[in-house]
Amino acid sequence: MLWILRLVLCSLLTPTRADPGALLRLGMDILNREVQNAMDESHILEKMAAEAGQKRPGMKPIKGITDLKVKDVLLPVITMNFTPGVGVFQCVSTGMTITGKSFMGGNMEIIVVLNITATNRLLQDEETGLPMFKSEGCEVILVSVKTNLPSNMLPKVVNKFLDSTLHKVLPGLMCPAIDAVLVYVNKKWASLNAPMPVGQMGTVQYVLTSVPTTTPSYIQVDFSPVVQQQKGSAVQLADDAGGAEFPEDHAEGSSQLLLSAAFLTAELALLQKSFDVKVKDTMIGELPPQTTVTLAGFIPKVAEAYPKPKPLVTQIRINKPPKVTMKTGKSLLHLHGTLEMFAARRRGKPPVSLFVLETHFNLKIQYSVHEDRLQMTTSLDRLLSMSRGSSSIGPFKEKKLIGFITDFLQEAYIPVINDVLQVGFPLPDLLDMNYNLAELDITEDALVLNLKLD
Repeated sequence: MLWILRLVLCSLLTPTRADPGALLRLGMDILNREVQNAMDESHILEKMAAEAGQKRPGMKPIKGITDLKVKDVLLPVITMNFTPGVGVFQCVSTGMTITGKSFMGGNMEIIVVLNITATNRLLQDEETGLPMFKSEGCEVILVSVKTNLPSNMLPKVVNKFLDSTLHKVLPGLMCPAIDAVLVYVNKKWASLNAPMPVGQMGTVQYVLTSVPTTTPSYIQVDFSPVVQQQKGSAVQLADDAGGAEFPEDHAEGSSQLLLSAAFLTAELALLQKSFDVKVKDTMIGELPPQTTVTLAGFIPKVAEAYPKPKPLVTQIRINKPPKVTMKTGKSLLHLHGTLEMFAARRRGKPPVSLFVLETHFNLKIQYSVHEDRLQMTTSLDRLLSMSRGSSSIGPFKEKKLIGFITDFLQEAYIPVINDVLQVGFPLPDLLDMNYNLAELDITEDALVLNLKLD
């Protein structure tokens, strides 16, 4: 019955083909947990026993037995094997007691132990496009049978009666339970392909790339995520989005989710406008006062242009899409843009531009999961390049400003970026997966979440 739930993870569909930006490997650990959850939540065993004696349309009465009831249903022991290229083959061992009035007029009990085998094949709901599963080749194999029929009856008569009775009762009783579980499972995937918000900036939708691949030890599901701006077009993933691969040292039977650097880059593109920052504060953290006097210590011409101290206003604009790169153990966020400094004026007059610097700097990213959303926290890694774009105070040596600008980025700019990043990025909605327990590893061009059980 409930073993069918294991299949829900092995087969997902999409009508299009593209390089995956996210990969999911599902092992036996997650599958076993989902089977137990289905048992607890669907109450399928109790329902099966309660409905056994009820008359159903098209069901013929069993000759030789009346008042059919089922009791003492044993908790199934489920054995599952991945079938490469197909799905999952299951064998379910269970037992029960069938009671009723026998053809001899007395009360009868048949205690049976049996195996139920089934192969499940993937289908796609034509209306919703969501995956659905249908069991094929369901068979009931008797392991042992005990009955309270009188021992003085001819063995052939008893065996013929039991064989006829059980082959009529058990398939009709056990195999329909598979469909009941599938209905329950399919409902849990109703929101799988629903767009999920990233604050007010856009949405992320996990679209399935193709039919998942079943191997002898895991099921791999490829996603082609759709990153959609709130007002605008979809953000295209880089051409190398499908280059990331799972590390080879994962534990046997474990489950992992891989998010490519290209996919994370596309998600951060939703936040690019929020990375533009104007800083007007004079006192910021441990920085010296943000005034023309401080700036004149690096560029003497500032003192000539502004003998009296003026507050500084700093405008940072990111003019290229943010880009995430990953090497084993380290992830960086590359930002290209301009840093423009102004001298503020009184009485509502607009500030005067002093200079514009073309900048490229990296932020080191630390990843975590909170409330099933991927979180990023950054710190300044390096100011890679800085060149003068324009200047109203004449030429100056940009190198003298490296320390001053580096400190400004760390103290004034990075905190703003981290506040923006608190919005988090949604993770795939997979059977109420608790991503908060995942262990995170940065690998070549990808972030890998090692999924854990509750």
